[in-house]
Amino acid sequence: SGVATLGLPDSPGVPRGATQDTLVAPYNDLDAVASLFEQFPESIAAVIVEPVAGNMGVVPPADGFLSGLRDLCSQHGALLIFDEVMTGFRVHPGGAQALYGIDPDLTCLGKVIGGGLPVGAYGGKREIMQTVAPAGPMYQAGTLSGNPLAMAAGIATLEELRQPGIWEELERRTRTLCQGIGAAAEAAGISIYQTQVGTMFCTFFQEGPVTDYGTARRSDTERYARFFHAMLERGVYLAPSQFEAGFMSTAHGDEEIQATIAAAEEAMEILTRG
Repeated sequence: SGVATLGLPDSPGVPRGATQDTLVAPYNDLDAVASLFEQFPESIAAVIVEPVAGNMGVVPPADGFLSGLRDLCSQHGALLIFDEVMTGFRVHPGGAQALYGIDPDLTCLGKVIGGGLPVGAYGGKREIMQTVAPAGPMYQAGTLSGNPLAMAAGIATLEELRQPGIWEELERRTRTLCQGIGAAAEAAGISIYQTQVGTMFCTFFQEGPVTDYGTARRSDTERYARFFHAMLERGVYLAPSQFEAGFMSTAHGDEEIQATIAAAEEAMEILTRG
């Protein structure tokens, strides 16, 4: 999302050798992925995907996209890897794979499982995980691996999410917020395209639809910037980039949500003044 905000194609200092074995296909374009498998039928080791794209705003998968990736990987003997750093426990208690009923071979998770503290994790099918030392030859370790503070925060977070009704209430609040922002934009005559999956959401300043990075880039980033600052002046701190995702938490109650909607109504009205 940061690279998208600044309009940078990549980052200086990354040598060609680090990317020469990586193929890129547009999100939600199953035909493009199939074409790569046709071009390199014996060479693709894995397909890595954010099941709900979160680094271009929040872009849900098209019908059949994730299941199509699963089928292609199974047909060609490639691994399907879900990057659930953003989506894990946010779009569903079991992540995007549970929401959409897809069985990836590996899953990556991030700081959401540490209550916001630095932590990362990966897991997958037994035959793959048994290659990791000490069970197998692939060595992996890190200075912060198993950090006690992060683990304690993570356990507390997961225990909270297991409480009856917590997840359903989080999703309800997210829906209420998104509907309120949408109503505020409609009342002001401002074109937006609102997306929400579970507790992740994004307000694209365009008519939509937004289905991939190319369509996300059509958003009016200057108008979003004005909206961001208008909201900030009213005590609401949103993600500063049009291409970042919003997240709901248990700290956001109905009072905070209604205050945010009220601020959005004023901010949208300001946008109509030019």
